[in-house]
Amino acid sequence: MAQLWGGRFTKETDQLVYNFNASIEFDQKFFAQDVNGSIAHVTMLAKQGILTHEEEQQIIGGLESIRDDVNEGKLLITSEYEDIHSFVEANLIDRVGDAGKKLHTGRSRNDQVALDMRLYTRDEVWVLDSLVKKLLETILRIMDENVETYMPGFTHLQKAQPITLAHHFGAYFEMFKRDRSRLQDIAERMNICPLGSGALAGTTYPLDREYTAKLLGFDSACCNSIDGVSDRDYLIELLSAMSTIMMHLSRFSEEIIIWNSNEYQFVEIDDTYSTGSSIMPQKKNPDIAELVRGKTGRVYGALTSLLTTMKGIPLAYNKDMQEDKELTFDAIDTTKGCLALFTGMIDTMKFNKSRMEASARNGFTNATDAADYLVNHGVPFRDAHGIVGRLVLFCIEKNCSLDDMTLEEYKAISPVFENDIYEAISLKTCVEKRTTKGAPGPEAMRQVISGYKKYLK
Repeated sequence: MAQLWGGRFTKETDQLVYNFNASIEFDQKFFAQDVNGSIAHVTMLAKQGILTHEEEQQIIGGLESIRDDVNEGKLLITSEYEDIHSFVEANLIDRVGDAGKKLHTGRSRNDQVALDMRLYTRDEVWVLDSLVKKLLETILRIMDENVETYMPGFTHLQKAQPITLAHHFGAYFEMFKRDRSRLQDIAERMNICPLGSGALAGTTYPLDREYTAKLLGFDSACCNSIDGVSDRDYLIELLSAMSTIMMHLSRFSEEIIIWNSNEYQFVEIDDTYSTGSSIMPQKKNPDIAELVRGKTGRVYGALTSLLTTMKGIPLAYNKDMQEDKELTFDAIDTTKGCLALFTGMIDTMKFNKSRMEASARNGFTNATDAADYLVNHGVPFRDAHGIVGRLVLFCIEKNCSLDDMTLEEYKAISPVFENDIYEAISLKTCVEKRTTKGAPGPEAMRQVISGYKKYLK
């Protein structure tokens, strides 16, 4: 059992206790960050005269050789080590001797793991940001191509008013745009270096913490060493942001699942993002959308779990906090996978434009515009609402749409109607009349799309 402590103990740790305590199976994920953090720490120690220049070169050379050997598969990270820190330090001592024993000068595992987790998470935030940006680019391409693709807009999952596919997708553009801003806020707020906090009370060595922070790309060193080793707010924020991303992906997935159904047939998901049934040869299942919807609960679970873990922990570090890693790693990997697959799915998806338009036309989505027509001809809105309700009832009984009614049938319900009612309730008119900012009218949408293109650049 390779571990960094033991002088105080007279008995070997029970194997079950050792296994329960060990974290090498998951914290090896930030091996690169551990090496980079150690190199920066040693560079600072030499600058401060705590290590000699020769010791600095020996240790950094050893660390770089360990990194290269692991990357090339010559050195394996195994469970004989308690954690990634002991793996690196034990191998360093094997390679450079006594100089390697000075690596940990002025540092505790508490601030070391806090640093590694922060470095790893910071890298992953920008990976997530790039994936959300790629999704936004795909959404924007679909919007740009479908400014005049008519479809029903929904409330309560019932057809409400005619919109365009560009308008509908634009709602998700706004959601994921906010998700990006949340990630960027987190990246800025978390960019504080905990290294040099020690176990909780700093160190008597004359460390230059701001120099180490600068070497590692942080804005500054943390102002309180207790907070430095016990803060996991940034992980809770990230899990919250990822939960919101997953919620948006899940809503979008639910709509695609509905649109892909036999009843709607608004979209056809590409074969590469679908699966079949083992017994029903006609089936083409939207498995990616369903899995995204299902995996959302997994990310929510990580957020709830870490909040629960942290709620009762006194200052400063406690072993409970080791539970942050597996949860966060899994949630990050899940969210990244879902973003990549969802983007590929909608990028290759085909839209049945004629089916969408027919659905809007046959779903009384232009009923509000028929009421507006009457209001524009002097009928009070409440009376107009009642008249159009009778029109809809007539159409339901006759199994037709408002567009199919004859002028005589219109006049039988209200003599105010004239021939221009047909133009007033056409899908084209219904959409194009909506020209205010944020509405589905083509000119309004093109202005929004232009702004989105500038944003992505």
